Amino acid sequence: MAMTNAAQHESKTKLLNAALDAIRAKGYSATTVDDICHAAGVTKGSFFHHFQTKDELAFTAAAHWSQTTERFFADAPYRRLADPLDRLLGYVDFRIGLLQGELSDYTCFLGTLLQETYATHPDIRAACERGLATHVDTLARDVEAAKRLYAPNAPWSAESLGVFMQSVVQGALIFAKAKQGPDVARETLAHLRRYLENLFAAPTGAKTGDVA
Repeated sequence: MAMTNAAQHESKTKLLNAALDAIRAKGYSATTVDDICHAAGVTKGSFFHHFQTKDELAFTAAAHWSQTTERFFADAPYRRLADPLDRLLGYVDFRIGLLQGELSDYTCFLGTLLQETYATHPDIRAACERGLATHVDTLARDVEAAKRLYAPNAPWSAESLGVFMQSVVQGALIFAKAKQGPDVARETLAHLRRYLENLFAAPTGAKTGDVA
């Protein structure tokens, strides 16, 4: 029985990962259950053992994406930096470094899914919003710590800056799709980095570093 449960868990994970790749590459509407099963290397029977519909898969995949990416960012080198402003700038540098390969390799599953489903699938929209909000909360903790050190009297909130940072990231990825390449996203995120340096009034040269 343990082997059977392990195999079932493995097939579900394969389906979720295949959905992440397929939807980022083709969009939600254009991706079929057959596409996902083929990419996962499982049968349709396996699909319907785990999910009743494609919508249910997308809902579950949104949470899967959030959990996977939060672990990915938590393990990133910038998380080990002592200064919270260094961590914020390191986060932007890290995002710039991810802009490689095909568009579907670095674009955001939640952003892609949300653009297609926000008006028609409220449960999926809410799942995407939760994922984005979780990432904003992670950023906001570093923003709050950096604000205490470098801009204690600033009138803006840590959460609002976290939302702004994610808005810039998501917008940059949309422009990458429009331009069919990462250069515009790299430039946009480099502007975000400079904005953060100016916002926190870091001493000239103290927090600059190279932008990959």
